[in-house]
Amino acid sequence: MRVLVQRVSRAAVTVAGATTGEIGGGLLLLVGVEEADGASDIEWLVRKISQLRIFNDEQGVMNRSLLDCGGQALAVSQFTLHASVKKGNRPSYSRAARGEVSQPMFERFVDAMVAALGKPVPTGVFGADMQVSLVNDGPVTIWLDSRNPE
Repeated sequence: MRVLVQRVSRAAVTVAGATTGEIGGGLLLLVGVEEADGASDIEWLVRKISQLRIFNDEQGVMNRSLLDCGGQALAVSQFTLHASVKKGNRPSYSRAARGEVSQPMFERFVDAMVAALGKPVPTGVFGADMQVSLVNDGPVTIWLDSRNPE
């Protein structure tokens, strides 16, 4: 699984003009699922994301996690995170899991984030054409890949 984590002061996702999820300060999580992903990928990502110390403390140092500051999370499925552009200029999405695999994995990821944070995690609509708006705070943007944990 891949998650692009963005620290935001606010974020929202809309589908057909209707807002399906929005948050104030916290993390926007763009989530891509690969065919080989499983429970251990979800566990690693949820632990890493919830404990990632990227929020400022009283001294202005990034030393607080989402759990520490009580922030929110907004999760949006995004198969394009598994795009490959090795050949030509048109991305290939062959590494991205099919909907029947990725949708339940995405839902399990969201459920695990809810359990870790102890609060709802709003989402977009899986497979829909979504518009995501955000105010990136910092900016702080971090790439997490459960297959390549750095």
